[in-house]
Amino acid sequence: MKKIMSTIATLILVTGVLAGCTGQAPSATESGATNPSGGTSSPAPSAGDKVFRINIGSEPSTADPGLADDSTSILVVSSLFDGLTRRGVDDKIHNAVAEKIDISEDGLVYTFHLRDSKWSNGDPVTAHDFEFAWKRALDPAFASSYAYNFFYIKNGEAYNAGNATADDVGVKALDDHTLEVHLENQTPFFLELTAFATYYPVHQKTVKDNPEWAMEASTHIGNGPYTLAKWEHKSAMQFTKNGHYWDKDNVKVDKVDATMIEDNNTSFSMFENGELDWAGAPMVTLPTDAIPVLKDSGKLQGKPVASTYFYSFNIEQPPFNNVKIRKAFSYAINRKEIVENILQTGQIPALGFLPPTMSVKPEGYFQDHDTQRAKQLLEEGMRELGISQLPPISVIFNTSDAHKKIAEAIQDQWRQTLGVDVKVTNLEFKVFLDTVDETNYQIARRGWAGDFNDPITFMEIFREKKGNNSTNWINDKYNQLLVQISKETDPQKRQQLFGEAEQILMDEMPIAPIYFYKDSWLQGENVAKGIYVDVLGNGDLKYVEMK
Repeated sequence: MKKIMSTIATLILVTGVLAGCTGQAPSATESGATNPSGGTSSPAPSAGDKVFRINIGSEPSTADPGLADDSTSILVVSSLFDGLTRRGVDDKIHNAVAEKIDISEDGLVYTFHLRDSKWSNGDPVTAHDFEFAWKRALDPAFASSYAYNFFYIKNGEAYNAGNATADDVGVKALDDHTLEVHLENQTPFFLELTAFATYYPVHQKTVKDNPEWAMEASTHIGNGPYTLAKWEHKSAMQFTKNGHYWDKDNVKVDKVDATMIEDNNTSFSMFENGELDWAGAPMVTLPTDAIPVLKDSGKLQGKPVASTYFYSFNIEQPPFNNVKIRKAFSYAINRKEIVENILQTGQIPALGFLPPTMSVKPEGYFQDHDTQRAKQLLEEGMRELGISQLPPISVIFNTSDAHKKIAEAIQDQWRQTLGVDVKVTNLEFKVFLDTVDETNYQIARRGWAGDFNDPITFMEIFREKKGNNSTNWINDKYNQLLVQISKETDPQKRQQLFGEAEQILMDEMPIAPIYFYKDSWLQGENVAKGIYVDVLGNGDLKYVEMK
């Protein structure tokens, strides 16, 4: 899954960059003028072009599929790249760059036969590009947060751990149009994985020539529905329809203008004034004060999504190195009050980590707002640490009206229940990401959205102290269960194992689940089909249509 940063959080998502290339460039009549670095810029839109205007909230951390791990970056990457498969508006997985897929009888070998498709500079997309991209993401030196998403591939985990070579990894281009993949175990959701951003290809020469290729429009090359025409950092991005995209006839928008405004009230006002065609999820939240009126007006649209909003504890930062104190802070939260009085759009209090679409224990693992138990655990935890007073405690969150109101509500709940004064601090998106990734915090707002609809996409983020696990928590028994799950083919037994693993997570409480997301948004009257938001909370601009 992906971190969700703006809408929900990293969402919590939602999760999840270039240089010169010297391949044969297309002519200006094919896809626009080529720039000096080798990337491609589309011609300026004419008065009759279809333009979609959105606010993505924050500066994306990257436009590199191998590094994207937050919701803003993943939306950008999915606009600029295409995988072997792609999720359609029917919520089903469809062939994309792969024209035909063969699966062996034992389910361990996938053979992808690629259609003729091109990069945005006119070069052919080949099976070698996919092999290169996947092994690059697995390379321990590359340090991709999503390397574990490739551990389903034969020797993927061994290579990432330094116990095998790249040649040992079970992905190989048999020729330019054929990619053969060998899996460790049967993986029923593998074709969902190949639709996810981390599994997108990259243009080899571009990547090798310039480590910063994905951070500027002038050097970016992709193979998706759009090309990156402009990137004014911390201000705006512009995507233009990719004339080389294999499915360009089904891309109905000529240009997407994306602003980066973190203040949700400003973004909402722009929509109200006709300056934006879309407001709200999946990229940002709507102002909480506007929700009641919007609900009454009937203009508010939305859907439940498989995403969890939570607070993470850095268990190496006192006093959260004590499990009882972590539980005390979690149990003291009044989740029902937060979803009913602040969010107000049908979110569900989270008493576990797994969202309803994949829950194994719907009733949860603890009681919401269990004040008596919280006070008792805080007292016991402080006694175990040998302290009579807690050290200064702070919560960080990325800039957002909703995050701020939630943090202030929880701050007040902790004061009333535990007698603890907690400092709450908002950080600019990039600073927030860096601070969390460096685990330089005590409590941080997080969010997680599934990459596919299976519990493993949530549970596996805690398998090691790196990547998307910023809590510093790992557990041997938990990891043993994940290994068992990866080999288990019986659905009922697999669910049982997930329940055992989630029980450990909730017993150790490196995170405090708060609510399960429901995405809400508004779309302008000139929008025929808006951003496609799937059941996992991921947004896709490919299917947008204007009237």
